[in-house]
Amino acid sequence: MSDSKQIKSALISVFSKDGLEPIVRELDAQGVIIYSTGGTEKFITDLGIKVVPVEDVTSYPSILGGRVKTLHPKVFGGILNRQNHDGDIKEMKDFDIPQIDVVIVDLYPFEKTVASGASHQDIIEKIDIGGISLIRAAAKNFADVLCVSSVNDYKLFLDLITDKKGLLTEDDRKLFAGKAFNTSSHYDTAIFNFFNANNENSALKLSETNGKSLRYGENPHQKGSFYGDFDAVFTKLHGKELSYNNLLDVDAAVNLINEFKGDAPTFAILKHNNACGLAQRETIKQAYTDALAADPVSAFGGVLIANTEIDLASAEDIHTLFCEVVIAPSFSKEAQTLLQGKKNRILLVLNDIEFSKTSIRTCLNGFLVQDKDFITDAKSDLTTATTTIPSDAQIDDLLFASKLSKHTKSNTIILAKNKQLLASGTGQTSRVDALNQAIHKAQTFKFDLNGAAMASDAFFPFPDCVEIAKNAGINSVIQPGGSIKDQLSIDYCNQNNVAMVMTGTRHFKH
Repeated sequence: MSDSKQIKSALISVFSKDGLEPIVRELDAQGVIIYSTGGTEKFITDLGIKVVPVEDVTSYPSILGGRVKTLHPKVFGGILNRQNHDGDIKEMKDFDIPQIDVVIVDLYPFEKTVASGASHQDIIEKIDIGGISLIRAAAKNFADVLCVSSVNDYKLFLDLITDKKGLLTEDDRKLFAGKAFNTSSHYDTAIFNFFNANNENSALKLSETNGKSLRYGENPHQKGSFYGDFDAVFTKLHGKELSYNNLLDVDAAVNLINEFKGDAPTFAILKHNNACGLAQRETIKQAYTDALAADPVSAFGGVLIANTEIDLASAEDIHTLFCEVVIAPSFSKEAQTLLQGKKNRILLVLNDIEFSKTSIRTCLNGFLVQDKDFITDAKSDLTTATTTIPSDAQIDDLLFASKLSKHTKSNTIILAKNKQLLASGTGQTSRVDALNQAIHKAQTFKFDLNGAAMASDAFFPFPDCVEIAKNAGINSVIQPGGSIKDQLSIDYCNQNNVAMVMTGTRHFKH
């Protein structure tokens, strides 16, 4: 497309004035007639630049407390007319409608107002009517009109009109039209989701305007992108760009470590979305040492995360391990300097933010939506099912293992002792296979399973798992219960001095 048109007039009605002054000055220098309303009109006038009030065009003042300013045929006729259409040209002349070549709008900040905790009435007043209508009209008529729909595009527009002296092509106008419909669709989605907070309407609307292309997806032959505000979650201190798989592991790491927020120093090592090491100790250095001991082989190339500051002592140990990502609420200055010694190692400070309470994933030709699993098993949730009563130390280990079980792929079995992961069985089609995998792994790394605790993400339909566990030295079990054959496992535990507690909550992770 190469249909170039010289900008001769512009309508400006914006909420944010940041970055607007140089645009107004450049338009004025190019002899562009500027129309405006309300606060924007005053802003331009205060710059000493001539501006035509929209009221002078419509012969109507701003009414209803500013709710109606630009909604008028003379405004929308000036935007929507087809400049090569004889009928439109005649009507423009008959009704004395001025031509508008550029529309610059920045909408009322609806999302920010909702996020601020403002009153319901304040939120409603931030639903933009005139602005969104101007955007849609100008973007629809991109053949003749250019629409700047957000403060985020002010600089791009300024550079464009400066470089091209206001002579813009249809390609230029179409580019901004796409941005405009992105703005309007996102805005409407936010409004709908506010009104549909209780899901009265059976509809799913998603909109994320922060998008970034990744090197590739799970494998090099797959394209990948991330949509979201990564910088709101993390402050990146160092390292290469995160990959698709890095992001999945980082997400799993954050979800796991949040189970231990505010607890004693806890360190986790993850690989392929599952923890291969987890320990809680008096110092973060010792927590790292004992987390690594669970599986130093799998830790190679993993994602590391701590629930408290990483100091120099722990950084010195971490520095000897090849790892992709290290995450913590903070790093001491000395630790950061040392860990930055590997140029590709990614260092992330985890910010204290609230995450979405909903999980969404693609399925078939649609989506599966569910509440996230925010239940963390606590001592008050436990029911002792056996005659053998677990000690306080056993309960601590059982709850420690349960937290990890919740974040490990089903079917899963977690073996722990003294608040240290000994081994896990993950993603198995049989719970017996998961248990045997965990026992084998623990024995491979020379862990003593005598007195260990076992957590299962779902119930035991048969007593085989508790029997295998007992024979390996495990003497306490935590599980949700709920099988019609629960009593079989309980009976075995009673006969063999194994303590079993039930939570009543299943934590499948598919």
